Amino acid sequence: MGRSKQAPWDFECPYQHNCPHLEGFSTTWTNIQLKGRDRDWDELNRVVQEQGEEIAALSTEGELLRKSNARLKAKLEALHRRQFKANRRKKPDKPDPKSPRSKKRGPPVGHPPWQRPIPDHIDETVEVPPPVVCPHCENEDLAPFTEIIEHIQEDIVIQPRPKVTNYRHHSAFCAKCRRPVVQQAAGELLNHAIGPVARATGLFLRYGLKIPYRGVRDFFETFYGLRMVPATVLRFDRQAASKGASLYEDLKAKLQASMVAHADETHWRENGQNGYLWYGGNSDLAVFHVDTSRSSDVAVDLLGDTFSGTLITDDYAAYNAVNASSRQTCWAHLKRKAKDIRQEILLTKTTRSPASLRFCKQVMIFARLCCRLGRWQRSGRLSLKQTQALVPRLQKRLRAFADQPLDYEAAETLRVRIIKDYDRLFTFLIIPGVQPTNNQAEQSLRPQVIMRKISFGTRSPEGSNSQGVVPSLMVTAQRQGKSPLQFFYSLFTENTVSAQTALFRNPPNTS
Repeated sequence: MGRSKQAPWDFECPYQHNCPHLEGFSTTWTNIQLKGRDRDWDELNRVVQEQGEEIAALSTEGELLRKSNARLKAKLEALHRRQFKANRRKKPDKPDPKSPRSKKRGPPVGHPPWQRPIPDHIDETVEVPPPVVCPHCENEDLAPFTEIIEHIQEDIVIQPRPKVTNYRHHSAFCAKCRRPVVQQAAGELLNHAIGPVARATGLFLRYGLKIPYRGVRDFFETFYGLRMVPATVLRFDRQAASKGASLYEDLKAKLQASMVAHADETHWRENGQNGYLWYGGNSDLAVFHVDTSRSSDVAVDLLGDTFSGTLITDDYAAYNAVNASSRQTCWAHLKRKAKDIRQEILLTKTTRSPASLRFCKQVMIFARLCCRLGRWQRSGRLSLKQTQALVPRLQKRLRAFADQPLDYEAAETLRVRIIKDYDRLFTFLIIPGVQPTNNQAEQSLRPQVIMRKISFGTRSPEGSNSQGVVPSLMVTAQRQGKSPLQFFYSLFTENTVSAQTALFRNPPNTS
């Protein structure tokens, strides 16, 4: 082929505006369109690239949302299974061939058995003649027998009417007050139509047996013919809370000075608004408090800002403000949390983490071991010196499986929590009287949770105050071995010192 020649500089194609090779279109216009199309292609490629990056980001976000949704579904299903257990028939326990004897019937390990105490007196003795006909086989051929079988039965005596007392007061004139005055008789409540025994019984029915105000009214009307309205029973609460305010503050002071204290909180509602019912106590006393806040200020008000004893709680951070001398983290909470996380992982179909499953299983086993050591210590099977020697070995064993990071978020959160509480996990093996769990606080709050389900909370600050003061005094009297009825009777009829004597096992010397 020959070399192409370059057109002269002043050459102009006669077909420039009507090119036969372009179907009559202008070459100039065609070049302009082609250049614009190239710019459009570049813009289109840029848009396609941006959309591709956006699609990739959305795909990644969708995958994360899918995994999060699977985890939330697993958590919801685990929560549903825990709250609504299947009604499965329990299989009979098979005796263990390796065990020398089968499991005994009776209370669980660590729970003392209960037997009905023998009555300390007999009001009536009824002589029952021997039967003429056998009550089992109806045989009439019965021979005399010299053995006498005694059967002691306890019952109640219902008096279907109230006791009405007319107090005739002889008055005296007071020159200072410039009016006649009278004195209060024993067992009398001046200016009150209902006496202290009925008031004490109403308080116990309300807070001891969890009966609503209308139920207390129906009880008095049905059994004793004593008529009243529910508002009267409510006034019993308010008066008891007012008279017991100083004793309640004394309980808080004794709690803050105690050597061991359990603390916990649960939800409560006041006039439809969310709040919390706080508890602090031990085997000798109990203090309840209703508050709208769950902050550390409430914990400090309940336990003080420098608690000198050992505080047993869950891992809620509000109790850090108490600045307790020593702490014990509840192993039951850790075990329950590990069990929930493990079930959540098993129910999650998108993510399976063998390391997290193994970690949760090890936490559950370790928690059972700590609870067993606590039982052995309380029963005297292990001495304090032996349990203190176990602490370094237990810490080393715990670190062996808790120091490695985990890929499952909830399990990693639990692992970090255990690492932070290393110094609070084995206090029960070092200090006598400390338990590895916060079961005492949970059992103390359980009756109040039942009350919450019955009454749906309180309606006013005065009701919340009564809900804190009256149960605190009643539960403390029970733990001191005192009768709540006798204490409430003393609270209504006597002064604060006498009521304190009726409340405590060993009241302080007031002389």
